[in-house]
Amino acid sequence: MYITRLQVNGFKNLKNISIKPHPKLNIFCGKNAQGKTNIIESIWLCSGVKSFRNTKDKGMIDINGDVLNIELSFKDSEREQIIKYSMAKPNFKEKNVSLNGVRLKAPSNLFGKLDCVIFTPEDLDLSKGSPENRRRFLDLSVSQIKNSYNSIVSKYETILDQRNVLLKSINQGKASKDDLDVWDIQLASMGAYISLLRYNYTKKLNVFTKRLYSEISENKENLELSYYSTIYNNQDFEDTKDYRGKMTDKYLSCLKASINEDIKAGFTSKGVHRDDLNGYINSLPVRDFASQGQHRSLALILKLAQAYILTEENKDAPCILLDDVLSELDVSRQKFVISKIHDMQVFITCCDMNIPFDKKSSGKLFFIENGRIVKKNR
Repeated sequence: MYITRLQVNGFKNLKNISIKPHPKLNIFCGKNAQGKTNIIESIWLCSGVKSFRNTKDKGMIDINGDVLNIELSFKDSEREQIIKYSMAKPNFKEKNVSLNGVRLKAPSNLFGKLDCVIFTPEDLDLSKGSPENRRRFLDLSVSQIKNSYNSIVSKYETILDQRNVLLKSINQGKASKDDLDVWDIQLASMGAYISLLRYNYTKKLNVFTKRLYSEISENKENLELSYYSTIYNNQDFEDTKDYRGKMTDKYLSCLKASINEDIKAGFTSKGVHRDDLNGYINSLPVRDFASQGQHRSLALILKLAQAYILTEENKDAPCILLDDVLSELDVSRQKFVISKIHDMQVFITCCDMNIPFDKKSSGKLFFIENGRIVKKNR
């Protein structure tokens, strides 16, 4: 899969961007705050995912403009497709998104069409950061290969919020425990579904990361990943292939068993919103014993494994978006990453050209200044 054409105007500071990317390597070079990351972000939006920079809707349109337009063409193994994404002031919530001329209800309907893997400097903390970041990584990864998954996660979060509000009301004597039943039944069903898909994805992830980590550590270290659930043990997952029935019943039983604790605390103490992705290097927990270098290596290979799983599942390699991340790595890790994505379409942003690419490799170099492409090389 690769992008054949990108046109962007009015997205933040971008003005009349019109390029035909190279099917392999594309480098956007320029000083800070010139718009390099905005180009990467515009591509990412066309994959159906929210901004990786948490940009609010009203922050997407140029402060001096009224409309943003993104048009992106891409080819997969079957055909060429066109995505159009536009917004206008003051109706920031009304996004006009279409695929091949057919208007979509929401940008999330683009899931599974243009597959991208984004890697930012913040992702280098994926291994040592909060469990929430790793849950978000798992949920995004699963949603890229199962389009309906994202909506289930969103519904779960909404119902969880409602249950937590009710727990506080019960604690204050304004509601009854019986009022929890309707929320618990829904949480149990959706939670069991999310748990099973996360567990199955982690098993696939472990296959790739184990091999990649062995390579990056020069066969000196062994990595194992596991999904930590506050509801289930591994045998629960292995004993069933369906989230309904036993899995849903156990989830519901755990919610019921912790009701008094939850009422006292004012929040739901167990469930997929408390789970984690655990790593072990040479049988030692990454969270407690990994060095800074080991954390960075693990973060790198999690992203690489995500790309490999997408390729395996969808039969097309995703587009790789590296936003100023190579400059954060030492030369050996830079070379490792580059060696693993050389056969995919790659978009890189950087402030200088100190990147260890083979000078003979084909690609395109774009210089960005004040939201415009001022020069193209190759």
